[in-house]
Amino acid sequence: MSTSPAAPLSPAFQAARRRTFAIISHPDAGKTTLTENLLLAGGAIRAAGAVRARGQTRRTQSDWMKIERERGISVSASVMTFDHDGLMFNLLDTPGHEDFSEDTYRTLTAADAAIMVLDAAKGIEPQTLKLFEVCRLRDIPIITFINKMDREAQDPFELLDEVSSKLALDPAPLYWPAGSGGRFKGMLDLRKQTFIPYAKKSSTDDDGHPAPIALNSNAISRFLDPEEQAEVEEGAMLVSEAAKPFDVKSFLEGHMTPVFFGSALRHFGVSELLAGIGAYAPPPHPARAMRAGVETHVAPGDAEVSGFVFKVQANMDPNHRDRIAFLRLTSGRFTRGMKLKAQNTGKSMSVNAPVMFFASDRELAEDAYAGDVIGIPNHGVLRVGDSLSEAGLLRFAGLPNFAPEILRRVRVKDPLKAKHLKKALEGLAEEGVTQLFRPMLGSSDFIVGAVGQLQFEVMADRLGGEYALDVIFEASPYAEARWMSGTRADVEDFQDKHKTAMATDIDDQPVFLGKSSWEIGYVAEKFSKIRFERTRERG
Repeated sequence: MSTSPAAPLSPAFQAARRRTFAIISHPDAGKTTLTENLLLAGGAIRAAGAVRARGQTRRTQSDWMKIERERGISVSASVMTFDHDGLMFNLLDTPGHEDFSEDTYRTLTAADAAIMVLDAAKGIEPQTLKLFEVCRLRDIPIITFINKMDREAQDPFELLDEVSSKLALDPAPLYWPAGSGGRFKGMLDLRKQTFIPYAKKSSTDDDGHPAPIALNSNAISRFLDPEEQAEVEEGAMLVSEAAKPFDVKSFLEGHMTPVFFGSALRHFGVSELLAGIGAYAPPPHPARAMRAGVETHVAPGDAEVSGFVFKVQANMDPNHRDRIAFLRLTSGRFTRGMKLKAQNTGKSMSVNAPVMFFASDRELAEDAYAGDVIGIPNHGVLRVGDSLSEAGLLRFAGLPNFAPEILRRVRVKDPLKAKHLKKALEGLAEEGVTQLFRPMLGSSDFIVGAVGQLQFEVMADRLGGEYALDVIFEASPYAEARWMSGTRADVEDFQDKHKTAMATDIDDQPVFLGKSSWEIGYVAEKFSKIRFERTRERG
């Protein structure tokens, strides 16, 4: 996204304009709908589901894969960049389904803040809790959006108590709802003491929702009867006494979450949320890195361009068999055509066709700054976890692979396509769709690992649609996979004694395939000099 000539081009100034955030939620809490309506509020699209300046109506912009459109779920992280109110927003849409938690984790490494979407009727659900823990591990500040207030909801005080007790976060409501479901009339801005009326109409109506009015004005009677007004005033008074006042420092340190209410489907409360993201979400911060083996910090305003690859996506355009590496920039001013070097390989590459994203739509990026995510087309040169910089000496913390929970054998129905299958499986493993293990002995079949069953369905769908491969997944004799670390002699000794249970991963690292968790425990105890790891860092 090119910067206007009049705007200062210094990396520090431009980085301060960036707000790079992810949206996390349990499936069906309304994450994709909120994403669409944030884009609408930011002026990036003309109506939810339609790209600005496009004539035809489209489906949701963040769900671009065929399987996502058919099932109405997000199974792959996507990026949407838009300019609004003097700021540049980079919205990272993450998969809501728990089977894709690894993709979500990697995407959160590229975010500076997270929007936690809660269903007003269900509160904090299991997947929300898991994703919150990931955010906490990375010290990512969280903004809470309580969605679906136009449906029957829990008491807002109970929802706040749940945030406080389950997440150990101090909730600080900036608005207070007037009723819920059929009684939902709008919300009170607790700081300005203005009432924002809710209108029961679709988000595409030109009229939208009525303009805010002063709570103590005579006009309030058009929206609230005396009893409703007394109820919202009492709730606002109680929450102001009970809740800690919003403190930006406490929020940025991860102790407090500002709370917004609304209905994403009806585009209510979304503009207020977007304004809150702009006002409170942090700009890019200094990133820890190693330079020539010495720990250092890379500041967004540093002159050298640097970043890390947190995602690789193949076949966003199936007609061109493309392969895009998603690079989160951490410092400097990137310009099209400049050369960047990968730290792990030392390979230098000219980035001549970098792209800015709008889900599957893209445009050439003439320049970009810390906080931005650019796509680098490449043919297998870049992988998840790679660190790039102009000198090639910086290495950012790698991104983890997690031990899969399900292992399956995979084979192609047409034996003549075995080589095609190998290439396709390697491509999907590099993306992180699944993990790939090659047994060292015996079977020529590949073993694929996944967190959940839906990953296999997505894999079969993509292998068929993008590679014309009809595959069969079969039961595997193995139930667990562990990466091995230790001295070279100890690992090689173990491999010699367990050849039938040994495999290598996509990076040729040794992996022990166990028939059960009991077997994993047994060999770990017997071979105490070797560590059997549930995670392995890539990059």
